Amino acid sequence: AWYVPCLASLETLQELCRKENLRCKSIGITNKNLKSYEVEYLCDYKVEEGTEYYLVKWKGWPESSNTWEPQENLKCPLLLENFLSDKNEYLSRVREGKALKVRNHIKALKPAVADYIVKKAKQRIALQRWKEELNRKKNHKAMILVENTVDLEGPPLDFYYINEYKPAPGINVINGITTGCECADCPAEKCCPKEAGFILAYNKRKKLKIQPGLPIYECNSFCRCGPDCPNRIVQKGTPYSLCIFRTNNGRGWGVKTLQNIKTNSFVMEYVGEVITSEEAERRGQLYDNQGNTYLFDLDYDSDEFTVDAARYGNVSHFVNHSCDPNLQVFNVFIDNLDLRLPRIALFSTRTIKAGEELTFDYQMKGSIDLSSDSADGLSPSRKRIRTVCKCGAVCCRGYLN
Repeated sequence: AWYVPCLASLETLQELCRKENLRCKSIGITNKNLKSYEVEYLCDYKVEEGTEYYLVKWKGWPESSNTWEPQENLKCPLLLENFLSDKNEYLSRVREGKALKVRNHIKALKPAVADYIVKKAKQRIALQRWKEELNRKKNHKAMILVENTVDLEGPPLDFYYINEYKPAPGINVINGITTGCECADCPAEKCCPKEAGFILAYNKRKKLKIQPGLPIYECNSFCRCGPDCPNRIVQKGTPYSLCIFRTNNGRGWGVKTLQNIKTNSFVMEYVGEVITSEEAERRGQLYDNQGNTYLFDLDYDSDEFTVDAARYGNVSHFVNHSCDPNLQVFNVFIDNLDLRLPRIALFSTRTIKAGEELTFDYQMKGSIDLSSDSADGLSPSRKRIRTVCKCGAVCCRGYLN
């Protein structure tokens, strides 16, 4: 039998059940709660005969079931706070950001205000669901938060979170390595980096000590050392809680750290679909027409393969470009020693304070062809239309390519 995943949310399915008066235990609609009512968000406001009323959207019920309820019946202080905050935000924006004294004696909201409040409530719910989805799918302990205080943009519709490379048919990102180091205490004379002809990439404090351009060889799944080995860093995933946030200068989504990050620390890995360079060229032309692309050429040893993070990726999908970045690209080899298929890791180039945006230079070593949601970043090797850089750095080159 073929199974197709349902794209409707749980609340949407519950709405359909209640609308048709159906029971379904698998989505939580039973005889006991078929007629249950819980406020999902508030849609509108009015005053009649001295009584304040709010138009209520009930959780798990269609919008046709919305009802006007007196404020005294509502036991949802956070939703009331969100409603008032969204109303004041909209009115302030209408007045071009000037301070606005909100009158308390209004009898009803204008349709445009109510419409904005509903859109903002729906966005808040959508972003919360997206945050929960991201944290379910990630394979590291640190949290992922989502924030948009800029516009009404919701989660990207065609993006799927993955933790590791998603190879295209015919591409093998695991080369079947069957041996590892025999170190009882890494690093030793025959530890993985030395066997590959390089030095250990990390110092005793597990911070990077090699120069950009040099590869990182970490201990693999066949090595004798345990999970606390100082040569196992990238494979453990990002150790920092990060926030995907909406930028306020037209660069789409960005990423900021919620914790202080020390210099030369591993921050995140860049993952996506691994495709051939020929396929990347074809997709690149399509992406140009759409105004964005997330192609990262794997050119450590050759240029046979490219990582495409447009549809499949992790938090790094949302990291923006800067001409003065705080992250640097490094090639990493762990369970695959094929020089054509390194893993891509981003390390801090300096101390990064909590709340600071994470960025890297799309033209740094690594032959990158990336962009933010606002069509940033095009590889110079592809000779495409020059894209204006919006990083705002003092040393900004003016263009991304």
